[in-house]
Amino acid sequence: NGFKCHCMSESHQRQLLLASENPQQFMDYFSEEFRNDFLELLRRRFGTKRVHNNIVYNEYISHREHIHMNATQWETLTDFTKWLGREGLCKVDETPKGWYIQYIDRDPETIRRQQEQERKKKQDLDDEEKTAKFIEQQVRRGLEGKELEKPVYTELNRENEEEKVAFNLNKGASTSVATSSKTSSVLGLNALKMVEGAVKRKESTHSSGQSKEKKKKSALDEIMELEVEKKRTSRRDYWLQPEIIVKIVTKKLGEKYHKKKAVVKEVIDKYTAVVKVIDSGDKLKLDQTHLETVIPAPGKKVMVLNGGYRGNEGILESINEKRFSATIVIDSGPLKGRRVEDIQYEDISKLA
Repeated sequence: NGFKCHCMSESHQRQLLLASENPQQFMDYFSEEFRNDFLELLRRRFGTKRVHNNIVYNEYISHREHIHMNATQWETLTDFTKWLGREGLCKVDETPKGWYIQYIDRDPETIRRQQEQERKKKQDLDDEEKTAKFIEQQVRRGLEGKELEKPVYTELNRENEEEKVAFNLNKGASTSVATSSKTSSVLGLNALKMVEGAVKRKESTHSSGQSKEKKKKSALDEIMELEVEKKRTSRRDYWLQPEIIVKIVTKKLGEKYHKKKAVVKEVIDKYTAVVKVIDSGDKLKLDQTHLETVIPAPGKKVMVLNGGYRGNEGILESINEKRFSATIVIDSGPLKGRRVEDIQYEDISKLA
């Protein structure tokens, strides 16, 4: 024991001598280690969410082997937070409750996924514009050949100056006791009701002459179908679901986990998942940007993760490699038996 204490004492003195010779070198080293560990914890634990800097720091110092801030170039946590903002590593903002930070993920895979999400949002907006134009065309088509009855306006005349004039405001029509003229107006009619009535009259005339021919869809039915289609194509910016198989795509955890498949055991706050690696059985907590879906062979079960069929289970029927899409047949729920074509790879994943 004495020999060990003697050696440790000499080693400690040697480290102090080296630090005294070049203190800046040691400070830069500790500063870099502190920065890397702090950012890694922020990225892995909170992702790109906005969080109070003190929450991250308290979790960082809870680890036994952490580097104390006194050994770095920053005197306070506020100085370090401002430095992260100046260097473009995080988005920082000051509030009455303190400083908040938000990690900026510059991973190429994350940027590609964000660009893909923006492209799909733009496509959804284009679909909404097409729906609005189609509704306008249906309204115009229903109004063609039908002349609206124009309201007739008459003067209010009294034969007797002492006679009172009374108004009955019932269903948009005004009546005077002193005069017998009545006015009618169709200004209160709803445009869609007019279209529906016009189409129904047209269908009734057509069916009386040719009863065997199939009736055409009304404008209201077509609008309802478009609304259903719109809901089907609706998307969310989160897709994780329990009991699906995913692939770990981040390299920041090392080669041990890169490209490994795992099962999602729990979804936290929609964007974070606790996964269990299939090979090793290790459990990891990862953001969805560090995971991607797994497409099985045809005939295997999958789950729809986005769009109007989100949450439905189905059987993979075929794969279109050129369009990066697949065709599935839903095998559960009220939509059982429905065949869904051209669904993107990232919207489905293999079930565990």
